[in-house]
Amino acid sequence: MSGLIGKKIGMTSFFDANGKYVPCTVIEAGPCVVTQVKTNEKDGYTALQLSFDEKKEKHTSSAMKGHFELAKTTPKRKVVEFRHFEEAKNLGDVLTVELFAEGDFVDVVGTSKGKGFQGVVKRHGFSGVGHANKSHGQHDRERAPGSLGASSDPSRVMKGMRMAGRTGGNRKKVQNLEVVKIMADKNVILIKGSVPGAKGSYVLIEK
Repeated sequence: MSGLIGKKIGMTSFFDANGKYVPCTVIEAGPCVVTQVKTNEKDGYTALQLSFDEKKEKHTSSAMKGHFELAKTTPKRKVVEFRHFEEAKNLGDVLTVELFAEGDFVDVVGTSKGKGFQGVVKRHGFSGVGHANKSHGQHDRERAPGSLGASSDPSRVMKGMRMAGRTGGNRKKVQNLEVVKIMADKNVILIKGSVPGAKGSYVLIEK
């Protein structure tokens, strides 16, 4: 599974050759440096470790400095392994956005925006209680979760009950997004649709 590490810049839109309006996400993808090549003989599995985004040396540990020096590159902020990479690469190789082509379909992995502690209407899409029947004895109950289960038996809230709680901030994957434009000179890729994460967050683009 080939791929690159990228950084979400934001969203934009344009009109394609047929005049169709296309919303898309702008991602700075690469250049990524191969900082480790894992093999079955040595590590028990095959993978390429890619690193992305410059980092100051004073904020890098001595161990990581030595790790990056082996690949003859500067310290990086984001380090990710891609298992079963389709193309054979060597330590120190640089991968750019040209790994993809316009028209390719990719999967994008990111961390969704954190929304803090939320109620059941926002978190799980509950309709609330009494929206259509506010006059039938309901008082300040529009966004309440309602009953949580039996009382005397089993006398507890069952595991997995959908309730209020922390929302967002989870690893999410959006599949089969089309690559609509590649700007190799700027290391930028435009992907049709939206991807999880806030502006400036890291994403993984998997081919």
